[in-house]
Amino acid sequence: MDILYLMILCSVSLAAVFLVVFIVNARKGQFEDDESPAVRILFDDEIKEDQNSGNKNATEKKEKILKLKKKVNS
Repeated sequence: MDILYLMILCSVSLAAVFLVVFIVNARKGQFEDDESPAVRILFDDEIKEDQNSGNKNATEKKEKILKLKKKVNS
């Protein structure tokens, strides 16, 4: 029966530690912008392809990407 009390104490203390870490990170703003990192990686690939290809349509593609970024950020 003693081990049961020990396990309950350990699990409750571990849950309290996770709760404190979550609250600290939430106050720092860690979880405010969760959409743009997923979208940003897609835009980085597009820009790298445009720089490597060097064709005339690269500026048009960059303009489209900038328009999409404005839509996502708004």
